[in-house]
Amino acid sequence: MIAAYILVQTEVGKAAQVAKDIVEIKGVQLAEDVTGPYDVIVRAEARNLDELGKLVVAPRVRARRRPAARAARRHTPG
Repeated sequence: MIAAYILVQTEVGKAAQVAKDIVEIKGVQLAEDVTGPYDVIVRAEARNLDELGKLVVAPRVRARRRPAARAARRHTPG
């Protein structure tokens, strides 16, 4: 399994709802709203990098239809 932390920026006041929506995605273990330059931190796991990439892209595609999530960055632990 490959794990990643995904940092998400949201519209003001939308972080808690975005975290609730993201945690419902298959492969996501944790999504919490936080303070700082990013509004939500997500921990996700997938079998390989290809699946992990799809996991990260799928929420972005859905976010375009629901603009509360504005940007995301993926970081895989070393």
